[in-house]
Amino acid sequence: MMTSIADLAGRLARDAEAVCRAYLPNGKRNGHYWHCGNVQGDHGQSLYVHLSGPRAGKWTDAATGEHGDLLDLIMETRRLNFAGAIREAREFLSLPASSKRQAPPSETRRNTVDAARRLFAASKPIEGTLAEEYLHSRGLVLPEDCSALRFHPRCYCRNDAACEAWPALIAAVTDNAGTITGVHRTWLDPKGGKAPLKQPRRALGHLLGNGVRFCVIDDALAAAEGLETALALKTVLPDLSVVAALSASHLAAFIPPVTVRRLYVAYDNDEAGCMALERLRERLEGALDLYPLAPRTEDFNDDLLTFGPEPLRKWITGFL
Repeated sequence: MMTSIADLAGRLARDAEAVCRAYLPNGKRNGHYWHCGNVQGDHGQSLYVHLSGPRAGKWTDAATGEHGDLLDLIMETRRLNFAGAIREAREFLSLPASSKRQAPPSETRRNTVDAARRLFAASKPIEGTLAEEYLHSRGLVLPEDCSALRFHPRCYCRNDAACEAWPALIAAVTDNAGTITGVHRTWLDPKGGKAPLKQPRRALGHLLGNGVRFCVIDDALAAAEGLETALALKTVLPDLSVVAALSASHLAAFIPPVTVRRLYVAYDNDEAGCMALERLRERLEGALDLYPLAPRTEDFNDDLLTFGPEPLRKWITGFL
C-alpha cells in the first residue's frame, strides 16, 4: 500500500531522535529537544528539533527563522529534491522501496542543480514584475546589472503535504566561474509582501561556497548573508561589488574569488552572524584582508528602512 507524505512525516516524527542521530550526528539531546548548529549539521545550538509531544519532528533554526518537519530536514542535510527525500525517508524507515532506481548522491546533487537551472531559464526578467514591486517595498533599488534576478509567476513549493504555486522572486546562485549552481526562491503574495507560507524562502541546488552576485569582481568584494542585505548595500553604493551567500552558515563557507584582496563581511547583528564572521576570519586568515561591516539594527536592509539611504551610505563608507 502506498504511504502518504503525511504518514511518512508522521512515522519519522515518531522516531525523531533516531532521525536526528542519523542526519544531525554533530548535535546532542537536551531534554525534549535535539540541538545542532544548522540544517547542514554543524556544531552549535541554533537549530532545535522537538523530540516528543504534539510538535514532535518539527524543527526551527532560531538564527535564520527556517523551520519544517523531518522530511524537510532530510532534504536539506542530504541536498535532495522532494522525490529524493521521500526515497531516503522510506529507506530509513525500512519501508518497501519504490520500483524506480534510487539515484546515488552525486546524481541527486546533479539533478537539483539541473532543476535550478531549468527554473531560472523558465523565469522572466524582473523589471516591471511583482518581484520588482516587492523589492521596492523593502526600500531596494535594482542594480544596473540585475541579470541575477528573475520572476516566475507560478513557482511550485511544498506546503505541509500539498504543493502550491505562488509568484516568486528567483535569484541565480553562481560559482566564481559564473556557472549557475542553484537558485534562491522568495515566494510572494500578489497582495504584497512574502507569501503566507511556513517557509517563503528556500534554495535549490548547490550553495556551499557560492552566492548571488551583483558585481564585476575585482580586488574588493562585500559578502552579505541575505539577498535583501546585499541589495541594500547596492542601493546605497551602486559601484560596490556585492555577493549574497544566503545564510549565516553559507556566509561562513563562502569562497572568495582569487582576485579578491579585500573582503568586506556584511553580517547580521545576531549570534549566528557573529559566528559566521569569526569562522570566515579563521578560514581566510593570511589569504586576504577582511573587514567587518556591522549594521545598527538587525541587518542592513532594516537599517535602510529605519534610517534612509543617505545615513546608511555614510555609515557603510565609514568602514570602507
